[in-house]
Amino acid sequence: MPDSSLSPLPEATGPGRVANRSLSVTDQIRDAILDGTVSAGERINEVRFSKTLEVSRTPVRAALQALAGEGLLDYAPNRGFTVREFPLSAIVDAYEIRASLEGVAARFAAERGLSAEERAIIEESLVAGDKLLARGEFAEGDLTIYRGINGDFHDTLLGAARNRMLAEMIRICHHVPMSSSRNIVAFEHRDVRRRHDDHHRIYDAIMAREPWRAEVLMREHVSGVKSSLVKSLIERGEQADIVHGSAAG
Repeated sequence: MPDSSLSPLPEATGPGRVANRSLSVTDQIRDAILDGTVSAGERINEVRFSKTLEVSRTPVRAALQALAGEGLLDYAPNRGFTVREFPLSAIVDAYEIRASLEGVAARFAAERGLSAEERAIIEESLVAGDKLLARGEFAEGDLTIYRGINGDFHDTLLGAARNRMLAEMIRICHHVPMSSSRNIVAFEHRDVRRRHDDHHRIYDAIMAREPWRAEVLMREHVSGVKSSLVKSLIERGEQADIVHGSAAG
């Protein structure tokens, strides 16, 4: 298995806040696993992580142990930590549960309303996504930018639901690689364009205070992401039982 090498993390500025230097070492490594920066089956190189994150190996090692406890990493004596591989069935299940839970979150957001800050973040993400997708194709780095934009939309709506239990349940789903809302690495431009149009419709329903319509649209949105992912994996010839590529959208 190849050693993992985490790319330098960008600063959190503007729409698509892909990374945040204020995050803990554990959070940053977790995000790298869930958003696909580090692939399933890769061996974690503590030295490279410590250099990239500009910390000693001690907090990196502690973070890896914590992430192994969460089920994201496997540990073997004399081999160290590797990113866990998940069966495709587990990823599909996570998406189906996400569809139900995020549908409820959208309904709650429509019922309870958005704050001015939440509206500003979502509208910023919609405008930024429209601008990025207007070219009709992706340039290098565009998927990374859209990953953050997509995450901003979903994270803000989840916060607007104002329900801690719901947030924790969705967070568990996101711990299955490829099911995180910040993972869009498997999608082509046409898929991302369609999903971004979904964002506009969901936001319109929430602003119109149509909770049940918002719930249905969000459920269909997440289910559509699942279908696109499965189709993409089949077209790429991935094995049916194991996904060799990491992290949900």
